[in-house]
Amino acid sequence: MGALSPAAILAERGVLELSGADTRAFLQGLVTNDLGRLAPDRAIRAALLTAQGRVLAEFGLVENGPRILLEVERAGLEALARRLALYRLRAAVAIEDRSAEWTVLAVPGPEARHRFELPNERGACRRVEDALVFVDPRLAELGVRALVSTARLDAFLAAHGLEAGDAAPWHRHRVALGVPEGAVDLPPEKALAVESGFLELDIVSLTKGCFVGQEVTARMAHRGLAKRRLVPVRVEGPLPPPGTTVLHEGREVGEVRSGAGDRALALLRVEALSSAPLEADDARLWPEPPDWLRIGSQSLT
Repeated sequence: MGALSPAAILAERGVLELSGADTRAFLQGLVTNDLGRLAPDRAIRAALLTAQGRVLAEFGLVENGPRILLEVERAGLEALARRLALYRLRAAVAIEDRSAEWTVLAVPGPEARHRFELPNERGACRRVEDALVFVDPRLAELGVRALVSTARLDAFLAAHGLEAGDAAPWHRHRVALGVPEGAVDLPPEKALAVESGFLELDIVSLTKGCFVGQEVTARMAHRGLAKRRLVPVRVEGPLPPPGTTVLHEGREVGEVRSGAGDRALALLRVEALSSAPLEADDARLWPEPPDWLRIGSQSLT
C-alpha cells in the first residue's frame, strides 16, 4: 500500500443516531437536503435552519442499516438533539448520542478515495468492515470522510495504511478550498445558507419540497439576494481571530471566520470580492473565490 497517509481524527465531531419507523419522513420535512438521495451507497450533507433561513446546525448523514447517523459538531450536538426532539411530537423516532461509539476521520485530498475503491463522486459511500467511508458530499476535492468504530480504530488505520494525526492539516485543506464547517464558520442563528455556499456544496435541495426555512432560502437563491458570500482569503501578516472586522479603504465589508496557516474564511460583501487588499487588524487579506462558488449563473473566478 506504500507510505502511510495521514488521517485526521476529528475529535470535535460527534454522532447522533436516529432510528424508528418514521425517521426518514421526519427528517425529510425538516432538513435542507433530500432524504430520497440518502442510500447505502450515498452519503449526503444537510442542515437544519430556522424559519428565517439561518443555520442552526450543519451535518453529514449516512445510513447504517435501518438507522441514520448524523455526523455533527460536538459542541452543538446536544442543542441539535433537543431541537429535533421538539419537532418529533408523536413520530416514531429515537434520538441517541453515539459519539462514544464512533470516531470521525478525514483523509484529505482527491487521491484518498483510491484507498477505499470509491468513485470520484461526492457522497459515494461504502461499508468497509464495520466502518462507513464516503467521498465528502460537499466537494470531492476535500477527500474521504469515515465513521469508524472507536473500538476498532487502530485496526482500521493499520489495515488501510493510515496514520492518525491531528486535525490541523485537514482544516488548512478545507479552508483553502473555501468549505465552512462548524459554529465558527456558521454561527448558529446568524449564518444564511445561500451566503455560506450551501447551494453549490450540495447541502440544500430546492427541488425536494418543504423544509424549515425553505421559503427564505429559495427566495434568496432565485432572486440573487445574497449580498455577502463566504470565501477563502490569503492572509499576509498575523492570522486574524474569528469575528475580526474586515475593512476596505476604511469601510466595513465583512468579518473573518475560521483560519489556518496563511488562509482564512471570511464573509465578505459581494462587491469586495474583487477588491484587494482588504484589511483585518494588522493583516492584509486577498480574496480567492474558488472555482465552485457562483453568484447566480456567473462564476466569481
